Amino acid sequence: MSEDRTAEECAADFTAMGHSISLITDVIAGDAMAEEEAADRQDCVDRNVAHLELMKAKDDWGSEDFTATDSAISAGKGYTAS
Repeated sequence: MSEDRTAEECAADFTAMGHSISLITDVIAGDAMAEEEAADRQDCVDRNVAHLELMKAKDDWGSEDFTATDSAISAGKGYTAS
């Protein structure tokens, strides 16, 4: 995926990825959406995992560290809301 993002756009996208990571982590831990239906929690995690995968696949990143992204993707894929 060839991109033509500016450095500012890359930084904003990386920040947005951090928000997805936090939301995935918080939903799995029960710190977010705890009162929501299981299907809604699952949908939220699934959508945020898809967002992280899409963003990580962009080929114009610099030296960003994707360790937290990879962990959130893995945790999110293993999550089954109940």
